[in-house]
Amino acid sequence: MMKAINALALAAALVSPAWAGTAFAEPQLIMVEQPGCIYCERWDAEIGPAYPKTAEGKFAPLIRANLREGPPEGITYARRVLFTPTFVLVNNGEEQARIEGYPGEDFFWPLLTRLLEDTTDFSAPGATETVRN
Repeated sequence: MMKAINALALAAALVSPAWAGTAFAEPQLIMVEQPGCIYCERWDAEIGPAYPKTAEGKFAPLIRANLREGPPEGITYARRVLFTPTFVLVNNGEEQARIEGYPGEDFFWPLLTRLLEDTTDFSAPGATETVRN
């Protein structure tokens, strides 16, 4: 009986997204987007490939959410998201801060780094410059 329960738990973990139904214990960056958003596409082209390799991306992994579907299960936004892309920093499932819109690569990284430093224990001076290039 216990083996069957463990097998079911393992199967559920393999099939469902890692974040489904759980509150996050560590910082996550939610990218709220919608189909046809040109600034979302621009972020994908300019930032997307590098993000998971950076200190910021490792500290606050990215989760994507569709604007029309609301926050992912287990996540609470402080207020309604109106623009895409909106980047919502969450910790323990609750919004800590956000960046509304995508101001371009040269502004996004400093804004994100500052947001992380101001709201978490993130500290990686100079780390992203070497990883992104």
